[in-house]
Amino acid sequence: MCILYSQGNSQTLLCVELDKRILMKNKGFSLIELLIVVAIILIIAAIAIPNLLRSKMSANEAAAVAVLRNVHNSQAVYIDEFTSGVGYADSLIKLGPGAPCDKTHACLTDVLVGCAAQPCLKSGYQFYLTSTSSAEPFGDYTSTATPVSWANSGGKNYCTADDGVIRYEKTASASTGGAVNRVTCMDATQYVPLGG
Repeated sequence: MCILYSQGNSQTLLCVELDKRILMKNKGFSLIELLIVVAIILIIAAIAIPNLLRSKMSANEAAAVAVLRNVHNSQAVYIDEFTSGVGYADSLIKLGPGAPCDKTHACLTDVLVGCAAQPCLKSGYQFYLTSTSSAEPFGDYTSTATPVSWANSGGKNYCTADDGVIRYEKTASASTGGAVNRVTCMDATQYVPLGG
């Protein structure tokens, strides 16, 4: 390889013989270098993924509490709108959307919470709504939120009743598998108020 070097009026031709082995060696990364980069990426992923999963689970739990608050607020509007002769809604479909909006579809919750068949799924949780009454007027209700997949989509079971207090199960180790009845939800030995 030759380079023409000029300074002022003089020019010099510099020729250097390059070893082809040196040029070939600098064309890419070695296998060891690539393995080290992959190992570093795997270590970072091993640290980050569990934190991401815990964050997702906490977000699902917060969303479940928000849905239960919304159900309670929707029940207050429902009983005000359709009078005490009807009482509370005894299923989530009665709070959900419909045409026209009436006591069978009050249009107070979204389609995910006011689904046609319980459990209604939203944000990694299953939601149920029950009443101890078998016919109108429904004088009480109990709403339940339980994780779809225990310790993956959530780690707490929640319930609320017509008193509006959201409670979580003290010693939960699995999803409830169904709606929690009013007596169980109000039992302070099993469910305690959120934040208390």
